[in-house]
Amino acid sequence: MRIIVILLSFLILFQSCFSYRTVNYSEISDDKKQKVEVEMLDRTKFSGQLVSTDDKSMTFDNNGIEQKVLKKDIYEIKIKKFSILKTLGKIAKGGAWVAASAGILFIYALSKSDGIP
Repeated sequence: MRIIVILLSFLILFQSCFSYRTVNYSEISDDKKQKVEVEMLDRTKFSGQLVSTDDKSMTFDNNGIEQKVLKKDIYEIKIKKFSILKTLGKIAKGGAWVAASAGILFIYALSKSDGIP
């Protein structure tokens, strides 16, 4: 039982609690090293950490490779942000799984015993 609880705790902790928020090109500030996802006009996607922006292009780092994207070729820009609601939802979901597992184990233990005292 203890192993199941520990395993479920790790699953909750390592789930992604981030979401992507769509922003305009003018809203991006390169003073913060933000994680961005860029969708091009031809529907290809790039993601990485923002390095710099200017009037005509933006540069971001993707696993050590710098990529430069022209502003005129961008369809959509999304910035990764922490979501407290997503985090709380996943914690509640994990708690429900733990409670369901405990209930199943309790019913199984009762069925193996002589009955309810």
